[in-house]
This record gives sequence, C-alpha cells and structure tokens, in this order.
Amino acid sequence: MTRTVVIGGGVAGLATAALLAREGHEVELLERLDRVGGRAGSLERDGFRFDTGPSWYLMPRVFDHFFELLGTSSAEQLDLRDLSPAYRVFGEPFANLSRPEPVTVPRGGARVRDTFERLEPGAAKRLEKYLASANHATEMAERYFLYNPFTDLRSLLGRDVLGALPRLAGLLTGKLDSFVARRFQHPILRQILGYPAVFLGTSPSAAPAMYHLMSALDLDEGVQYPMGGFWELVQRIEALAIDAGAVVRTGAEVQQITTRDTGSRRRGGPRRTVEAVRWQDSGGEWHDSPADVVVSAADLHHTETRLLDEPSRSYPEAWWRRRVSGPGAVLVMLGVRGGLPNLPHHTLLFTRDWAQNFDAIFGADPAIPDPASVYVCKPSATDPDVAPAGHENLFILVPIPPGEDIGEGGPDGSGDPLIERIADAAIDQLAQWTASDDLRDRIVVRHTIGPTDFARDYHAWRGGMLGPAHTLRQSAMFRAQNASKNVAGLYYAGATTAPGVGVPMCLISAELVLKRIRGDHSPGPTTARAGVGSVR
Repeated sequence: MTRTVVIGGGVAGLATAALLAREGHEVELLERLDRVGGRAGSLERDGFRFDTGPSWYLMPRVFDHFFELLGTSSAEQLDLRDLSPAYRVFGEPFANLSRPEPVTVPRGGARVRDTFERLEPGAAKRLEKYLASANHATEMAERYFLYNPFTDLRSLLGRDVLGALPRLAGLLTGKLDSFVARRFQHPILRQILGYPAVFLGTSPSAAPAMYHLMSALDLDEGVQYPMGGFWELVQRIEALAIDAGAVVRTGAEVQQITTRDTGSRRRGGPRRTVEAVRWQDSGGEWHDSPADVVVSAADLHHTETRLLDEPSRSYPEAWWRRRVSGPGAVLVMLGVRGGLPNLPHHTLLFTRDWAQNFDAIFGADPAIPDPASVYVCKPSATDPDVAPAGHENLFILVPIPPGEDIGEGGPDGSGDPLIERIADAAIDQLAQWTASDDLRDRIVVRHTIGPTDFARDYHAWRGGMLGPAHTLRQSAMFRAQNASKNVAGLYYAGATTAPGVGVPMCLISAELVLKRIRGDHSPGPTTARAGVGSVR
C-alpha cells in the first residue's frame, strides 16, 4: 500500500483523501483546526448556523463527475434546490437618496434574456450570442484546460483546440470588462456580466475575456443550493473519504515535510523525495508520519516557505513577490429577528463608480472601498434549518485589499475596530439600499471574520480570502501546478494551485493529483478504474 499523507482538511484535502483512499492508498489526513472544511467552515450560535465561506453552487457537472469517481452521485449525496430567482441586484442610491429599481435575475435562459431586453432594447439577441460563446468556452475549458495536468503539451494540439486557437487567443489576451462593454451599454448589465471576476479573485479589467464563461453558469445553467449549505457538502465528502479508508485527524498541526536527497542528478528531474510529515497534536505531542506520497492541500505559500526546507522549494519567497493576490474580505454573519422580504437567497449591491471600487482593492494604492460592492447571502430564504423560526440568516461579504495585518473579527462587535467599522458600514449600506431600514435594530447575533483570521486559521497568503488572482499569468498552465518540481512524491491541491479558486476547482485539483500519480496525461476528466469506482 502507498502510504499517503494529506495536509489540510479543506474541500481539496478531503476530496484528495477520498479519491486516493478509493484508489487503494493508505491515507492519513492532518488538519490543524478542530474541524475539517477549511474556508468552507461552519459557525453555530443561538440556533443559527452560518456557512463561513462558499455559498454559490455552480458548475454542477464538476460535482456530478467527482461523486461518480467515488461510486455515488450528487443526487445521492446532496439535496439540491433550484433557486428562483437566481439573485437580485441593487444599485447605489442617488444623491437625493432615491433608490434605483433593483434588477431581479430570474432562473432560466429565456427569462434572463427577457430581463436584459427590458433594460436595454436589443440586449436579448446579444446575450444569446454572448452565452453561446460562454457555453463554448466552458466546454473547451472542461475538455482541454481545467482537468489538464499539462504534463504532455500534445494534449493542446488536438483539432478542436487548434481550430479554436484564433478565438481562444483573443479571449485570453482581451479583458473581460472590454469584452462586455463592446456588447452591452446598460451599467447594471455590464456589472452583472463583469462581477464574476471577483469570484476568480480579480477585477473585470484584469480578468481575461475567456472568463466570460462564468456567465453561462449562473445565467444559463442557473444557481442551486445544497440543503444544509456547503457544510453539508463538506460532511458528505469527509464521510466518503472515511468510508474509503482514510484516517482523518483534526487538531494536527503540520510543522515540516521532511525530504531526503536521492542522489539523482537527472536533468530536470526531482533531486529529492518525500520521507515523512512531522506534526504536533493538540496536546503538544510530536509525531512523524512516514510517507511515500504527500499531498499538501494547505496554502501553497505556507507549504513552500514554511513546511519545506530551502533545497526542496519549487516556489520560494522570491517567486511569490512576482504574484498577484486575490482580494481580502470582511465576512459578517448576522442573525436577524423578523423577515427581510426584499432579499432573495443571493443579493448583490453594486456601486456606480465601478472602476474606482475595484481600483481601491487591486490598485497600486489600496484602500477600503467606501461604499463597497457587497455580496449578501440569505440561506434562510431556502433552508429553514439555518435560523430559528421567525428569523433570518445573513452572510455579508465585503471585498477589501489583501493584508494579513488588517485585523481580525469576533463575536458581537468584539473584533478589531477597523473590521467592525467595515461591518457597520456594510450593515447600514444593506439597510439603506434594500429598504430594510430597521435592520440594525433587529440583529440578535453578529460575528465577523477579517483577513488576520484567514492568515491565522488557514495560513492564507497575505490574508487573502481566495488565493492568487486569476490573471492571464496565473491561469491554466501558467498557474502553480499540482506537483513539486524538486521533490518526488510531493503534490499540491486546493485554491492556491491549479486549476484555481472555488469549490469546483478544488475538486478538480484533487483529480489532477490523482491523474499525476496515475501517470495520466489526458486533458479531460478521468475515469474510475475498474473495480475501484464507477465507470463513466
């Protein structure tokens, strides 16, 4: 049996443990916190249960495929509900405090086209072409780029890729904001099509136009919600990993990945190999777990600059100085007495000065945006179990510049002053923009999380909420890949490596590790081996 140690119990670590255990590895997963889930965590207080991370269930085919590899299905593991409407957008009030009419994005492509047409005559036909392009880009991405370990460049020389090369080149070198602006004039429509860049850790002016594919996911396919939230997803993946034979240890702080010199001097090949993982349990006792394979699903910067000695590093500190971080965030979780009828499950608040908002986060002179473009999730609109009867559950995400020293949050206003001021501003903004004027008076539970929490709890590089931004130089084959260049048997999974940020990408990263260990150089989704998992 291959002795395999997985570092980190977030979605990527649990998914990797499940896939490799099912493959026949002897898997031990080490998670430093007292719970698994990583950023996809859970907070319970006074009858409320908050997801503390991801909340948009997109790319359902990725989830379907992942569960199939484990011999099951999304339908067996999750109770998925279609969201209608998909979300609602509130614009910034005018100087006289009059509120613009909110834009409700319905479920279903035909109804979305009607909404666009109502706001901008002629936009329906343009949107139809836009989404056709987005769907084609999504298909190409899934077949040739997202699941590609890029260990054999011939995988990019197929007829489909070469035939699409001129268009792909334009989508890769063009910017998303310009791509959208050439097709639509209405400011809210431009924002709806440009905002997915934030979920990729960047701005519309920096994201390649290729990422217009994101709009096919929410406008065409629609948005779903797993009952129980993403915490339910985490629990299901953990259960599948344990059922496959993985041992999951929490309260296990990894201090070092030990390696040894192989004596090999083959040109371009690893000169070292993994030997063991040294970790400390919650009682302070030290342990060494021997390993033939180590998969670090921890933050890649932490893995490379803290867990490995200098000769073993593929991505040293100098490499990180040339990388661009995604945004930081202040998360605000609120339990609210009474209803909030103007808020559906997902809500977006968009400022009018779009460019200034993003420049504050990603520009050369970062500052806290004021006001900010804010995302709000009200899972109690769909799931009655996340709040007591007669109450609502709110999750507010305020994108800010990254910075591990910006501050930490806490319960009931006890976080650092800057974090609580940002939270106060977001609460007042939400109340004013959505005509929920007495919101502040009805808050019964409040908890904040800041960039310093991300740095402490997840060793997040620069305290970012996502990982390296999806600029062109940090996407696909240009992103840090899933195997160490210098240490044989060392692999990487998670949002800070390929293919990128988001829960679906974390699941794919686990599969990329599986493919590399198998020696599978194919560009698309892999299959379960006969006798191990289901066969597609």
